[in-house]
Amino acid sequence: MIKGIIFDLDGTLVTSSLDFAMMKAQLGCQREDDLLEFVASLPSPYMREEAMSLIHQHELHDANQCSFIPGAQQAVETLHNQGFKLAIVTRNFSKAAHIKLQRCNMPIDIIVTRDDAPAKPDPSALHNIAKRWNLHSNECMYVGDYLYDIQAAHNADMVSCLYVQQDVPDYARFADYILPDWTQFPDLIAQINIKALHQLA
Repeated sequence: MIKGIIFDLDGTLVTSSLDFAMMKAQLGCQREDDLLEFVASLPSPYMREEAMSLIHQHELHDANQCSFIPGAQQAVETLHNQGFKLAIVTRNFSKAAHIKLQRCNMPIDIIVTRDDAPAKPDPSALHNIAKRWNLHSNECMYVGDYLYDIQAAHNADMVSCLYVQQDVPDYARFADYILPDWTQFPDLIAQINIKALHQLA
């Protein structure tokens, strides 16, 4: 049964206008490369600091414009009221992530950013949250909108759910569940748990 739900933030619960292609171009990062890995590979602390400062500027600008993705607020509040344990794991940096939480007034106490744990698809943050909740990994679901989110869930032995608003990407086939509309999410969790109960009976 699903008892704890961990969410990605940008593009999953809240809107994001981050232009990763532009950031990569500004920093000289190849389009197919991971931005954070590129910054970590820069040869000097000064270059890494300057690159991260540019990324922070983009993230803060984005954070101050965000809003809930349609249906996400009601879904989160419904699950909170039903007693599910809720958390967020994001590749965002801490200040921007907390601005987004404050703007959207989410009933979620646990938020882990890239300042707190290795970035996804590393499963460390997800493992730590399950341990904090005293839950087995298979009692938790991770919900996100990108390949890294599916990979992080699988690396943590959690159920994966991919939120897709429009075009379904090729990597969606790796997700355990696909969510096209947040209004359907509480029912999806209920169906998963009913099925689990029937299997136990």
